Amino acid sequence: MPAARMHRVEFVALVAMMFATIAFSIDAMLPALPEIGRELAPEDINRAQLILTSFVLGMGLGTFFTGPLSDTFGRKPAILAGSVVYIAAAATAWASSTLEVVLAARIVQGIGAAAPRVVAMAVIRDLYVGRQMAQLVSIVMMIFTIFPAVAPMIGMGIIALSGWRAIFLAFVLFSLITVVWMGLRLPESLPPENRRPFRGAALWGAVKEMLTHPTVRLSILVQALCLGALFTMLTMVQPVYDVLYGRAESFPFWFAGVALVAGSASLLNALLVVRLGMRRMVTWALGAQIGLSGTMLILSQTPVTPDAGFALFLVWQTTVFFMAGLTLGNLNAIAMEPMGHIAGMAASVIGSIATVSAAAIAAPVGLMFDGSLLPLAGGIFVLCCLAFGLMLYMGRIEDRVPA
Repeated sequence: MPAARMHRVEFVALVAMMFATIAFSIDAMLPALPEIGRELAPEDINRAQLILTSFVLGMGLGTFFTGPLSDTFGRKPAILAGSVVYIAAAATAWASSTLEVVLAARIVQGIGAAAPRVVAMAVIRDLYVGRQMAQLVSIVMMIFTIFPAVAPMIGMGIIALSGWRAIFLAFVLFSLITVVWMGLRLPESLPPENRRPFRGAALWGAVKEMLTHPTVRLSILVQALCLGALFTMLTMVQPVYDVLYGRAESFPFWFAGVALVAGSASLLNALLVVRLGMRRMVTWALGAQIGLSGTMLILSQTPVTPDAGFALFLVWQTTVFFMAGLTLGNLNAIAMEPMGHIAGMAASVIGSIATVSAAAIAAPVGLMFDGSLLPLAGGIFVLCCLAFGLMLYMGRIEDRVPA
């Protein structure tokens, strides 16, 4: 059990704040993209979207080694080191005068942000077991899903008060509060006698084992495609609201509503997954999104009134976020199921490969934005078609394996 000096409620709040580092670092930047584009990339304002995907790329890279390093040096040192990297990178981005420096800083910031997110889950696993752990994770994730709804509003408020650069100072303050709180109140959850040496050979062996297992390999590929669809929506959603529908000022409020509604996908998945199974849930969700994004692809070339077009886009945006809630957790569980003997390392490797691949997918698609829905709808349609085909192939492979 955790040390008595940290009450369970305080522990939940601290871990939720660590988890929220990722959502805050991505979603708070959304309202700032137009101003950043005009100031740092006036010749091609679409390049400002790379501020999102560069962070995601760094986060994926950090996820690969943060977990194993925390097994070697302890949970608190790993979180502290990641936070120092995150703060230094945020300060660099704040002071930079070129987009290229901002993007490089965002990659490093993403590497640092992986530590509180990944290691916080390890801390929960250290201190709680069984149903208590499951209950705690559920509470933390419920809080975590609310944060993306308010992060763009926070970003917009900061911009109104002090300009877009102040968002990076907010990241510094947020991380400082988290790491000082952790340092003062959270006991080290991994005693020295339980630590394991960092072994590159073991990490590479885990990568090879996962990539040679057909179900795990396919699950990682589908997870990358689904994340790619989600990040593609995130990179283009603000320009769509601004350029296509003229709703830049109200964007954070619409985004909040969509995020809150889509957050119910996790609850729906919890109710249905035991009855239907993970693979079927993912396949059905992707099939539905193929129909919806295909419809939006057709409508993007069909004249409609601005209000009707916006209403249709709002519904579709919600379904894309909803699809992520019905697929990502199940895909991760499918990939982890055969990897129980290397669970901790597998979680890091799976998360890293899927996230880095998704960033590599979303970045070029996002740069195709041309003031219409065609690149966004077309990109998500293609990604979902590919993912759906891979899920059908996964089913055929599993059906051939004897029970």
